[in-house]
Amino acid sequence: MQRYKYRAINSKGRPIRGAIAAAGEADLYKQLQSAGLELIDCSVVGEGGGSTFWTNISAKKIVLRDVIQFFVQMEQMQSAGVPLLDSLSDIRDASENQRIKDMLTDIHRDVSDGSSLSEALARHPKVFKPLYISLIEAGEETGDLTSSYIQLVRYLKWVDATQAKIRKATRYPIIVTVVILLTVIFMMSMVVPQITGFLTFLNLDLPWFSVALIATSDFFVEPTFSIFGLPVYGAIIVIAVPAILFAIVKFLRKSSDDIAYRLDAWYVKSPIIGVLIRKVSIARYAQTFGALYASGIDVIRALQASKETVTNLFMLDAMDTVEAHIQTGSSLSKAFDASGEFPSMVVRMVKIGEESGNLTPVLDQVAEFYTNDVNEAIDGMIEMIQPTLTAILGLIILWIAAGSLGPIYMNLGNFMDF
Repeated sequence: MQRYKYRAINSKGRPIRGAIAAAGEADLYKQLQSAGLELIDCSVVGEGGGSTFWTNISAKKIVLRDVIQFFVQMEQMQSAGVPLLDSLSDIRDASENQRIKDMLTDIHRDVSDGSSLSEALARHPKVFKPLYISLIEAGEETGDLTSSYIQLVRYLKWVDATQAKIRKATRYPIIVTVVILLTVIFMMSMVVPQITGFLTFLNLDLPWFSVALIATSDFFVEPTFSIFGLPVYGAIIVIAVPAILFAIVKFLRKSSDDIAYRLDAWYVKSPIIGVLIRKVSIARYAQTFGALYASGIDVIRALQASKETVTNLFMLDAMDTVEAHIQTGSSLSKAFDASGEFPSMVVRMVKIGEESGNLTPVLDQVAEFYTNDVNEAIDGMIEMIQPTLTAILGLIILWIAAGSLGPIYMNLGNFMDF
């Protein structure tokens, strides 16, 4: 099958452009006709000056907020009684993102050919995760897709907000760290050598911090070693070492499950970032489980799907413990308690929900509890990181100033006698 670019007209007479796979022009015409489009002209992708690479580069990627908007529109149209195929075609025609247009054309074709919506969405795994498909399948089984859309929108908005919070928590320290690194490289390579050269010329007795400053400056200015005859300076080493360490850690994680588990356990047990990893993992797990359970999915399937949102292997062991206890007949509250990761207050809340037979709103409260907990943890980490990095930069500047000017002030009396 080849991929065709096409121009067509929808039922309202509006021009539509897109690209879909087809066995030939006849198959393309049939697909577009079944999607409610009238073909005007077409060409194989890659012909006529176009290329698949250029098409992929120029088109906007489908991001999480596009998925949220899609399910919001599907929920609104479902509530208004608009048929599924009409809803898909209307959303496709209203979209300005070419990739979304192409994807919805494929989904519309699959649904019109007899596939369920969940099956059609599952053919685009890069956009629609298995969790989304599970919620849609639950809605199809119960005949209440509107509730599934609402749960999905609510869950995805929470994921989007959490990701924004995490980006906020990591962006500032990364920017400040880069600024500190560039400042040190500039000072040690450009400024300090001139000052230390002047100190050497004066032949003064230098304190230990000035000696250390000169040695550090020499490390940045003079070649440390050479590779294939090319000199390698200290500045290159300082920049390359973090990247090399990151690549090594990533390789070790992929090469051995045992190493990956040990690394994840170390991350969780680390004093600062470990608290955030633990809270984010449990928050994702609790939020996902609550959304799946509220949609009518049985507990075991909901727990299994919720585990997919936990990426830390050490935390995943705790979630496996929850599932194992449920399979042996334990209640959800006892399973949470046995994992050792859920606070006693959450365990009591779930137990009350089980005893009252009203577990869904309790799970919503648990999800809200963890959302607030994650927000507080991220805000606390940001408040701690800001002054810490600022203090580090201040100490480096103080060291440079003391190492450069200190010997002059210490020998000021000798200059006066001279």
